[in-house]
Amino acid sequence: MSRHQLWRVMAFFSVAIAVYAVVLLFVPSVGAPFLADRLATVPIALLTHVAASAVALATGPFQFHTGLRTAGPVRHRWLGRLYLLGVLVGGLSGLRLALVSEGGLVAHTGFGLLAVCWLVSSALAWDRVRRGDLDGHRAWMVRSYAMTFAAVTLRIYLPLGLAAGLPFGVIYPAVSWLCWVGNLLVAEHVFVTPLRHRAV
Repeated sequence: MSRHQLWRVMAFFSVAIAVYAVVLLFVPSVGAPFLADRLATVPIALLTHVAASAVALATGPFQFHTGLRTAGPVRHRWLGRLYLLGVLVGGLSGLRLALVSEGGLVAHTGFGLLAVCWLVSSALAWDRVRRGDLDGHRAWMVRSYAMTFAAVTLRIYLPLGLAAGLPFGVIYPAVSWLCWVGNLLVAEHVFVTPLRHRAV
């Protein structure tokens, strides 16, 4: 599969899950049953996380499209600011949600580290572009979006695990790590390593 085809797949799933998140804001019953409890106990954290993460998820793919980026550099910068705002709000609210996530300490830690790494990688991407280090900016943006894309991979791994007969209490804590660590490993090998070799 070519990189352009990979981009199409990524963009499709990203926008699809972002749309699902928007639907979830207005019809919470379409989500997992435990979301009703989160809505009752930490409504602001849940709603801001869903809304802000949907913004980051939907805008991110268009930052990686070379044609769009070169044809509209001003648009690229404004979409980048919107993406970073989505990550900031989504990451901070995600930290709060991690403390009350399903799956106990393993899931709390997995989702909590995801939020921290998401915020840090995005901040480093912003810092690199301010310094004029474009390759460094691209590398950290790839890492940042790999963690944004956890919203997609979580919704792939979880039903696959359940379909395989694993209990929710087993698969969910595992997915709290797999949904983003796996993404980072793939992103580092497929996208970041070539950037590093080009810079040498």
